[in-house]
This record gives sequence, structure tokens and C-alpha cells, in this order.
Amino acid sequence: MSSPLRRRIGQLVIAGFGGASIPRELRSLAGDAGLGGVILFGRNIESPEQVAEVALAAHALPGELPPWVSVDQEGGRVARLGAPFTRWPPMRALGRGDPALAARFGRALACELRAVGVTLDYAPVLDVDTNPDNPVIGDRALSAEAGHVAGLGAAVVDALQAGGVAACGKHFPGHGDTDADSHAELPVVSHAADRLRAVELQPFRAAAAAGVATIMTAHVLYPALDDHLPATLSPRILGLLRDELAFDGLLLSDDLEMKAIAGRYAVQEAAVRAVAAGCDMLLLCGADADRQAAAIEALIHAVEQERLPRARVEEALARQERVKARFLAGARAWRPPPSAELRALVGREEHAAIAAEMEKSL
Repeated sequence: MSSPLRRRIGQLVIAGFGGASIPRELRSLAGDAGLGGVILFGRNIESPEQVAEVALAAHALPGELPPWVSVDQEGGRVARLGAPFTRWPPMRALGRGDPALAARFGRALACELRAVGVTLDYAPVLDVDTNPDNPVIGDRALSAEAGHVAGLGAAVVDALQAGGVAACGKHFPGHGDTDADSHAELPVVSHAADRLRAVELQPFRAAAAAGVATIMTAHVLYPALDDHLPATLSPRILGLLRDELAFDGLLLSDDLEMKAIAGRYAVQEAAVRAVAAGCDMLLLCGADADRQAAAIEALIHAVEQERLPRARVEEALARQERVKARFLAGARAWRPPPSAELRALVGREEHAAIAAEMEKSL
């Protein structure tokens, strides 16, 4: 592979890590091949000031494009940033509200994330909560009615992105009607294609129309759309997002180390398959830098061996350049605010009032 592409191909990976600072191994990986971004978990978080320092270090990682600093901050049981950040209720609370409340929530959420340098939030969940036995979605979803999810989800996307944080609609094409958790096994959604288009796809169509920056795939099998491959690895399903829903933002895989994928494919093979299928970025959420480096090497070798078309990689890199120009133009120059100012931005009273208003709807 030509050295310019080799030095950029790490842009396809968003990596997890252990500890409260960016480890040397990730710095080295970014220096060798670039890095698309980092993802923060509870294991990485000690205080708002420390998160801001991690973000500052991430923004400074070598590479032609600044990396994303990303987090799952949905509210409810999926919220990596705990107190003193605002403790948001689960998104089901918005499902009984209105778009104006959803927009106020999105603006407040963006304010707190930007204060600590987070630039990509894996929210909102756009799954429709149609299965009460779903072990992984439930109250993370906005509503059991597709139209409500579509309208409220678009409102959150608009507000979050107006506040300077890229949003991520998940999990395409819909994880709401599963009875298994893709962290542990491969779920199956057996609805006919017409039902999927009418219900599951409706919120993603609305988010695409609202200009959502990123969409995350589901590690779920949909036999009516592809009877062999889960969505993350299916060119047919991911092509539907581009062709039918007219989405031209960044398409992210869910974590390739989840058992729905990792139980069937080595991470290296899954990485190649996911990019070939249409993913522009890959989440590798574990803390094993050697595994992340191996996935990047697998992508390099797949291009060299012509198993992964160079044009597909260039397409993914071009999308990243376009979306990052929209949200990360000033990332290299960003500096954390002083501690007193930072503490005045996170967990502020007006945000707590929004959370309390949402809570009343539960």
C-alpha cells in the first residue's frame, strides 16, 4: 500500500483504552496510521477536569485529521459521565413529552459535552420500543411508536448538533424488537421488509433528513433484508441506508468486540468485512491496543491483496474529512476552560430543571 494511505487508514478506527489518560500505545498507533477517534467509558472518567485533559490530549494525537472524542451519553442506564454532570433520565421520558423539551435536552447535553471537549455522542437511540421483553433497549428508546421516535429523535439531533456535538443515531436498521442482547449473542428480527420500512426505518429516515452526522449499525440479523449477514457486515442492508434513506454521513459499526460479531469472526476479519460492507468507521471499544493495531494491519493487507477495494477506503476517508470539517474545525486549538468555569457548565441548575421536567413524564 502506498505510504500516504497507510498513514491514514487508522482513521477508520475509534479505539477504547484503559485508565485515566491516553496510553502510549494509542499515541504510537496514531503516529503510525492515524486514528479516527477515542471512546470514553466509566473506566476512563474521574472528574470533569480530568475528562477535559483527556480530550485535550486526544485532540493533539498525530494525524492529518483531529480524532473524535466520543462517549455514550444517552441518559438513564447508559450514561458514562456521572455526577457532577447532569444525571439525565432514560430517553423514554422524552417519549411522553414534546419536541421542544427534546430540543432543550439536546442543547443542555451539548453544552456539558463541549465543556469537556467531547465532540461525538452516541445518541439518540432511534430504536422503536416494540418488544417489552427486549433485554438491551427498553427505556433507552424514545417511544414504542415509530412516528414519535422519528420526531423526537430529529429534535435531539438538531439541538445536539447545533451545540457543536456530532450526534449518532443507533442502531440501524433497528434493535427495538429483539429478545436477545447483541453484546452476548446474535439477535434476529424476523419482520417482513414492508414492516421494517414502515416502523424500524422511519426514525432513521427522519434523522438522515435532519442531517445527522453519524449512524451506528446493529449487530442483528434481518432475514427479510439479508438472510446470511448481520447488518454491520451486510452490503445489502447498509446500501439501503445510502440508497433509500439518502444518508451521506459517517456510518459507524457498533463495537466489533461484542459477541454477536466476535463470536463468529476474528476482529481482524470483522473489520475488513464491515468496511467492505459500507462502514466508514469501526468501534473497537476494548483496551487492547495490540488488537486494535491488528485490525488496522488487516485493513492494510486487505487493500494490498485487493480483497478490500481501495475506492471503498477512499470513500470512507473522504466522508470523514467532510464530517470532521463540520464538527472538528477548531479541535486542535481547543483548550479546557478553567475549573471554576467548567464546574459552572456541568450539572448547572437549568439543566437539572430540564432533567426534573423529563422525570415527571416517567
